Amino acid sequence: MTDLETRTAGRPGASGPPGALRRAAPALLGYAAVRALGLLALALWSAARDKSAYTLLTARWDSLWYTRVADLGYGYEVRLPNGDVHSNLAFFPLLPWLERLGAAVSPLSYADAGFVVSLLASLAAAWGIFAVADHVYGPRAGVCAALLWAVLPIGVVQSMAYSESLFTALAAWSLYAVLTGRWVTAGTLAALAGLTRPVGLAVAAAVWVAAITAYVRGRGEGGTDGAGGARRLLGMLLAPLGAAGYVLWVGHRTGKGPLGYLDVQAGWRNGFDGGVAFARFVAGKFTSFPGALAGVGLIVVVALLVWLYVVCVRQRQPLPLLVYAGIVTVLALCASSYFGSKPRLLLPAFPLLFPPALGLARLRTARSVPVVCGVAVASAVYGAFWLNGSGPP
Repeated sequence: MTDLETRTAGRPGASGPPGALRRAAPALLGYAAVRALGLLALALWSAARDKSAYTLLTARWDSLWYTRVADLGYGYEVRLPNGDVHSNLAFFPLLPWLERLGAAVSPLSYADAGFVVSLLASLAAAWGIFAVADHVYGPRAGVCAALLWAVLPIGVVQSMAYSESLFTALAAWSLYAVLTGRWVTAGTLAALAGLTRPVGLAVAAAVWVAAITAYVRGRGEGGTDGAGGARRLLGMLLAPLGAAGYVLWVGHRTGKGPLGYLDVQAGWRNGFDGGVAFARFVAGKFTSFPGALAGVGLIVVVALLVWLYVVCVRQRQPLPLLVYAGIVTVLALCASSYFGSKPRLLLPAFPLLFPPALGLARLRTARSVPVVCGVAVASAVYGAFWLNGSGPP
């Protein structure tokens, strides 16, 4: 009997997909309501500024690069006056493949298909976040975790034709498969996550850590691997194939070897510098008084993220969740990428939301509902304001 079967065997009506959907229904309905509020706020704000909300969601910034890949394939690049080369090889292929598939089997354009994929993937991500939190802490915490992910200030990105929702869905369900001992499923989903974003390696690392820990624990208890060990090994082998395969293909395509993808990222001024560039960016805010306030805010946010991770450790989150969230957070904060994108790079780090979700779950419904509603309204307004700005999210 697997761990999942153990948890559901005594739960009336919870076995099988229909039961699982009924159990997740409050989280999914709440998530959908929050996102609908965010889209409504975006539509009203954009209309007041004579802009198209749908264009903001589907046809600006990274979403344009994804649709170009879907339409023309790889090989498109832009050479900037300063010598930088922006190549579409920087964008992993799963979302463009799904856009192309959607356009092939329906009257949708590539942009339309990307929007539909993101909407469906965001629901799948909310369900996955609920499933993980429910497995570890119970259903009430699961609902709160899904709602907190929905009301993040930059939650509007979850509805954009970007890859964050798709990646988070694959990551969440891969981690759920890990926690329930479904190694081949976990490895397959990790491989797909690796075809979605470079940080897919964080999912692969979580699978590997969990598998090695399970093997060591089993050996310590005098058990034998058998068929379970074979499935665990297969999951480990599958997990890194997506990210590693695409990176190696880019290296072959560019003729620059296994590390050629790093050169592609360098053309976008992306790289890993241990947080030096971000620290300089924050320090530069203190050269003026208004900027100093922003600098203080950034320091507070980073401190909050570190504190949340420490709380996750103290609450003894499962090791795969800690490994995954830690890698996602470090890569987001320590990359020398466009600093305005860092908030959305942190979107997949959903295990960091589990401590506040637990706190919210302990409140009575009469107190927790107004809190969530108030934060949802603030998030919707901020998301509309943010997405109508000049820079990419």
